[in-house]
Amino acid sequence: MDVTPLIPADRQVIDSYGAGGFHVSGAAYQGAILVFPDATQPWPVAALAEVTTESLAPVIAHGNVQILLLGCGRRMQPVPLELRRALRHSGITVDAMDTGAACRTYNVLLAEDRRVAAALLPAR
Repeated sequence: MDVTPLIPADRQVIDSYGAGGFHVSGAAYQGAILVFPDATQPWPVAALAEVTTESLAPVIAHGNVQILLLGCGRRMQPVPLELRRALRHSGITVDAMDTGAACRTYNVLLAEDRRVAAALLPAR
């Protein structure tokens, strides 16, 4: 019995990640990225300290995100309370973890057809 989830071809699946970037649905990205089920885009932040509601405006504006996975790099770091509250006010729950875990969790939630996005910093 095959238990591999079927993910529609038009979905953005994270293929791999490394110290400098990511491969998503066959495309290479250097630096931080935002991944949605229907699109992937560069994210102009270099460190967790630069993550703000302004830098996450595309996630909030997307309008179809309930869960935001925040890939913090090599190690999970806490999300500042003010940022967590601002996202919650927009109906988004943020879950911070190391980038590898965020990539894997995103793919699982995508396969479950959940309303998920990932904000990923490279694992440097």
